[in-house]
Amino acid sequence: MTYLVNLCICLMVAGMVRAATIEVGPRHRITSIQSALELVSDGDTIRVVGGTYREGNLAIRKRITIIGVDNPIIDGQKRYEPFSIFVPYVTIKGFTIKASGHSSVKDIAAVKIYDAHHVTVADNVLDDNFFGIYVQGSRQCTIRNNRLTAYGKTEQLTGNGIHAWKSDSLHISGNTIAGHRDGIYLEFVTHTEARDNRSLNNRRYGLHFMFSHNNGYYHNTFTGNGAGVAVMYTKHVRMEHNVFSENWGDAAYGLLLKDIMDSHIEDNVFFRNTTGILMEGSNRVQIQRNRFEGNGWALKIQASCMDNMLTQNNFIQNTFDIATNGSLVLNTFVQNYWDKYEGYDLDKDQEGDVPYRPISLYSMVVEKYPMAMLLFRSFMATLLDRTERMLPSLTPEGLKDDRPLMKPVFTLHETDDMNAGFIRRLGTAIVDE
Repeated sequence: MTYLVNLCICLMVAGMVRAATIEVGPRHRITSIQSALELVSDGDTIRVVGGTYREGNLAIRKRITIIGVDNPIIDGQKRYEPFSIFVPYVTIKGFTIKASGHSSVKDIAAVKIYDAHHVTVADNVLDDNFFGIYVQGSRQCTIRNNRLTAYGKTEQLTGNGIHAWKSDSLHISGNTIAGHRDGIYLEFVTHTEARDNRSLNNRRYGLHFMFSHNNGYYHNTFTGNGAGVAVMYTKHVRMEHNVFSENWGDAAYGLLLKDIMDSHIEDNVFFRNTTGILMEGSNRVQIQRNRFEGNGWALKIQASCMDNMLTQNNFIQNTFDIATNGSLVLNTFVQNYWDKYEGYDLDKDQEGDVPYRPISLYSMVVEKYPMAMLLFRSFMATLLDRTERMLPSLTPEGLKDDRPLMKPVFTLHETDDMNAGFIRRLGTAIVDE
């Protein structure tokens, strides 16, 4: 027994001795990161002190930790991929990584992970790169607390901030992404969580994912992007406590749901977008406890959508609340708060005694003939809507809320907390622009 204990202790000590730390810097014995990569073994740590390092492509082929001390700069010189990771259990932390190469053929990134697992990229500044962090065919990777900024003038001149392809179980949190094509792009990515990220002023989408099932997106802010957030050909998505704001343009929206199934859109804020949510071909989606405020259209739901439940949402100061392109209604609206509702509540149960029809005839005219917006707030537009409400003929008769709420869903205290959090997050995003 004593022999076994001593053997275990010897093995532990041997393991500890093998885990070495190598210092790299202009005043150290080792002055280049490439030299340190040749010397290290699995489990070792490289500490790189402040300075600028122009060493071409740094290929990581050993299971190591690389830590930047006093913000060292890795300069790709507009030619190279600064970090390429080919093995699992690698950590890159504390660097400024800038000026990667650009290519219309190869997806060059500041940090690219190739078919690995348990890789962590954290607390870095990535500036003026083609792609920021690229995860390819990998799993159980963490991308945390990085700041990514690009400056491409068009979508073709810049890649995505955080890009993942054919990966599983990623953790993407606390990142700030600006100026890229898409802030976060996921394709064939599963069992992944994106939390507490800020994606703002990107050329196309703040978040864009396709064929990416069983994922969750929580407490993110998407502000001022070209077209907001696009969710396509996906099932089992949860999007909760996010802010979608200031996405303006002819084809812009806060959130696009394209062929989405069996998902949950809950407790989000859609503030000042051309369209809050645009739904096409989406089925069995639960949309509840969201706040739609100050949008052009709060919700556009196409006739190709069915079996969706919209309940306990607040519709406040939107130009138009709902729009659709068909007369057949296969979705349920119940117990939502509509600030344009003019009904009454004689039995005092906090629900209106007469149904509310959120689609106006004028909004349907504007949908087909955008120039009709010139008549907005005119007597003619008001007359059209009043007449249609009295004698519905062109708007979908079945699209109505039979139990509209008389007050917003949240209590005053809850609403104040929600507003405070939203304003704080939006204000921070605007300051950081």
